[in-house]
Amino acid sequence: MPKKQKTITEYRHYDLPMSFPVILLSGDRWHISDVKSNRLHFHNCLEIGICLSQSGYMEFEGTPLAFKEGDISCVPRNLPHTTYSSPGEASLWNYIFLNPDELFRNMFPGNAAPISDLSMVNVPNFRFIYSRESFPKIYSLATAVAEELEKKPENYQITVRALLLALCIEFQRSQEPVSVSGETPPRLDLGDGRIAIAPALDYIHKNYMLNFTVKELADMCHLSETHFRRIFHSTTGTSPLEFINNTRIYHACIMLKTTEESVLYISEAVGFNSVSTFNRCFAKSMGTSPRDWKKNILFEEGKSDRGAVEKYPGWI
Repeated sequence: MPKKQKTITEYRHYDLPMSFPVILLSGDRWHISDVKSNRLHFHNCLEIGICLSQSGYMEFEGTPLAFKEGDISCVPRNLPHTTYSSPGEASLWNYIFLNPDELFRNMFPGNAAPISDLSMVNVPNFRFIYSRESFPKIYSLATAVAEELEKKPENYQITVRALLLALCIEFQRSQEPVSVSGETPPRLDLGDGRIAIAPALDYIHKNYMLNFTVKELADMCHLSETHFRRIFHSTTGTSPLEFINNTRIYHACIMLKTTEESVLYISEAVGFNSVSTFNRCFAKSMGTSPRDWKKNILFEEGKSDRGAVEKYPGWI
């Protein structure tokens, strides 16, 4: 009897633009193979998909959920899954990746809005797939966002931000346990499918600027520190400390780009204990000093967003 192939879980980090953390993946490149991969993947942001043709399945921890043309999908961060088309088909998709926490942060005075809820994290009995027939508003909003991002008319970023806020609110409302047009919605308890280190990733996402230990992160996941380090590295490809520092560097880049604060102030604001440690970590991650990076920011902004996404197994 052949040995069962081990399922591999991959972490995919999407480098979303700092001033406008949204990207659209569209075009003929984004066909899904009908061969089920032995790899699950999860990512650092919210994924919204628009199925443009044919059908297939999204699978979470062995639970397949069927999709068809016109369906909209929503997958929160840190949730392993895979997608494959029906036999003999190659479904075509548009994908929108975004960071709701950053995208909507300044839209409400005093952070009055439930930003964390709009990231769809920790929602029980989650609905991943929304049919065009039963959720016409979600379909209209998602396709309108994709069209704006594709055509980029004047002031499109303002329009996209507003449309995505409305869309995330609709996703949030749709989690209520109500029947829509007699449909039995595909749902799954996120607690069943989230990776073991998800509590730590969520904590880092929200509290990167604080001082905390790897042991504290391990305790959140109910793992020994040694086992936590091993799982963390095998899942993300890096150590917990490196992951924390890279998260801090990302937010430091946002501050360097959008404020006139000093390097010392920024290093302390994102959680580094000394400016020398900040400079060393920044140079290791970005290949240059914080000051030089800020000088070259216009060149960096000119790079294509599509360069942040590689071709992964499962894509045709």
